[in-house]
Amino acid sequence: MTSAVRYEDDVVVWAGEQARLLREGRFDLLDIAHLAEEIEDVGKSEQRELANRMAVLLAHLIKWRHQPGRRGASWQITIRNQRRGIARRLDETPSLRPKLDRPDWWAGVWDDATAQAAEETGLSDFPDTCPWDKHEVLDQEWLPEE
Repeated sequence: MTSAVRYEDDVVVWAGEQARLLREGRFDLLDIAHLAEEIEDVGKSEQRELANRMAVLLAHLIKWRHQPGRRGASWQITIRNQRRGIARRLDETPSLRPKLDRPDWWAGVWDDATAQAAEETGLSDFPDTCPWDKHEVLDQEWLPEE
């Protein structure tokens, strides 16, 4: 037997109902297949957030490095906020830390960052791989040299 509200009809109402059924111990009424899918999606969402934050951070570090005449408080604030957000993500979800040691993950994030930086600056002559190590990138005080 499934819940009264279908997942396909209204996922928000469905989620509330599934939570209520769990709390009430009505396991026979749960939509197990969709619950499992949603739980997996939570992990994917955390991974996407980390990658997105890192790409924004790297794009701003690229701009900082390649456009010294345009440096300003706004870029510094974005850099600082992304580093804080990444640190918070890694503290709250330590299982994400191994991503930072995976070259394939960095390659994807670097591609996203260079595409963003190219779109925002009109420049395109960026290194093929990230020239900075993870410690530099995440260091609250570090900024790339000209």
